[in-house]
Amino acid sequence: MGNLEYKVLVGLEIHVQLCTQTKMFCGCALSFAEEPNSRVCPVCLGMPGSLPVMNKQAVEFAILAGMALNCQIAQFTKWDRKSYYYPDLPKNYQISQYDLPLAINGYIEIPTDNGIKKIRIIRAHLEEDAGKNLHTAGNFSLVDLNRAGTPLLEIVTEPDMNSAIEVRALAEELQRIVRYLGVSEADMQKGHMRFEPNVNLVITRAGQEFKTPIVEVKNLNSFKALENSINYEIGRQLDRFNETGEVMEMGNKSTRGWDDAKEVTVLQREKEEAHDYRYFPDPDLVPVETNEDWLIPIQERLCELPLKKRLRYVKEYGLSDYDAGVLTSERATADFFENAVKSGGEPKRVCNLLTQYFQKRANERGCNLTELGVKPQQVAALAKMLEKEEISATAAAAISDAVVLSEDLDPGKYAQEHNLLQKSDAGELEAIVEEVIKANPQAVEDFKAGGKKSGKAKGFLLGQVMQKTKGRANPKVAAEILDRKLA
Repeated sequence: MGNLEYKVLVGLEIHVQLCTQTKMFCGCALSFAEEPNSRVCPVCLGMPGSLPVMNKQAVEFAILAGMALNCQIAQFTKWDRKSYYYPDLPKNYQISQYDLPLAINGYIEIPTDNGIKKIRIIRAHLEEDAGKNLHTAGNFSLVDLNRAGTPLLEIVTEPDMNSAIEVRALAEELQRIVRYLGVSEADMQKGHMRFEPNVNLVITRAGQEFKTPIVEVKNLNSFKALENSINYEIGRQLDRFNETGEVMEMGNKSTRGWDDAKEVTVLQREKEEAHDYRYFPDPDLVPVETNEDWLIPIQERLCELPLKKRLRYVKEYGLSDYDAGVLTSERATADFFENAVKSGGEPKRVCNLLTQYFQKRANERGCNLTELGVKPQQVAALAKMLEKEEISATAAAAISDAVVLSEDLDPGKYAQEHNLLQKSDAGELEAIVEEVIKANPQAVEDFKAGGKKSGKAKGFLLGQVMQKTKGRANPKVAAEILDRKLA
């Protein structure tokens, strides 16, 4: 390859399904995995004479997401028809937004190894989804139109990302944001989020700069597929440039699909330009005009977003970046954590209890942490007892199990009633330590001899103390007394 250098450029188009109860322009219910073509009506089937009616909640969800993405919200926007023929599009056009999108000129911040990076957002607009073609029944296709008309928010970024890892970070951050806002469930197994990266390279060779043709990879529905397809495309474009020298020209953009089994991208078609879709304003829908009276109540629904919350947890509570990421991955978990801290729990102790004990119980039950029935006050009480060394980690695990089984259980009373409180009384422990020392003269001799035997002997003697107290001795206090007596 000689002195060839290259830079990766990736822009991302993200389709987010909004979690409204009904479709974008009709009253059909939105629900997953229903009998094919059972959630349809004359409007979403494109029957002659049927008229669409805008879903106001979908517009408000889109505005809220636009605000969270630091976008300017348009005072005037309209609906456009995007014309193309495909079996899963019964009207032969899609209602979308072309030249006057709902939200423009925003940005999203993502964590990278070099700190926080700002990715510019060109636009976020509303549109309706198409149906779904099924190709598994034989040498023919079936069409399920249950999804046709589903409200989608399409978010388009500038090509500001320079690696597959950065693109994945943005996709994951966006998933957290829309879930925090409550505008989408963002469940990719149900098709709630789909990604279409636009990838090309800027290659420098012998002082000259070349740009490879842009490739759009269509309909990726997992973070893994998103990352792998971009990495594959980087290598493919580099190889193709070295073989043919092909560079970007007007009209040579193409779309490719991702073959998950073979882990390769496959050519689908040469990319259409905007004029191929013959956009024009939809005559059946009135434009949307926004004003302060409408926007201010929507803005009041904004919350602290996950990345900002995560950075605050590291700074304010001294948590590790990993733990802060786990706690802020879901808004309900973050709220639970903060309520436990407000109830008096030491942040790191609360974090450990949630991530090590209660999250494990939630995983076993197949639910999220907030569905366990545990109260923040109970976790705070447990954290306080651990902080004061009133209970051991083993006792904390036992009490955690009991708390999961009973919503009204008082951790302090339970520990007392079941003899789980640690013995920290120096006088009581001193007598037990002396008893153990008298009963184990050989271990005492080994300790005094020094070397490897010394450490093992001390561990043995401490174990005997714990055994005599049935694990209730405070190990720290017992070790200090043992050290003093052996000295």
